[in-house]
Amino acid sequence: MNPQLQMLVILQNMDEMIREVETHGEELQSLGFKHEGIDKLRADREELQDKIDPRFLSLYNRLKTKHDQAVVPVRKNLCTGCFANIPSIFVSKVNANRVQKCESCGRILYWP
Repeated sequence: MNPQLQMLVILQNMDEMIREVETHGEELQSLGFKHEGIDKLRADREELQDKIDPRFLSLYNRLKTKHDQAVVPVRKNLCTGCFANIPSIFVSKVNANRVQKCESCGRILYWP
């Protein structure tokens, strides 16, 4: 997988963890889930963000305003964001190591 794409997937996972704590922090705490590392997670997120190509980071941030998930896996040649069919040219050797977007919804795609 493209290193930039890997970092985008990790960034999205970090954003989801931060959002969970911000949204449900007290409820999680009452259930016994500790979230003391949230400040470290935020710092790590900032550090990771600085390593991502500004073009891809900008695209990611724009997509996050529209969709819960900006980076989605492709399963059975379908975008799991909008379930549009992904053309086979997307998985060709020429495109294998590129950051690609769904032609239908614009989300960033990756193949797990």
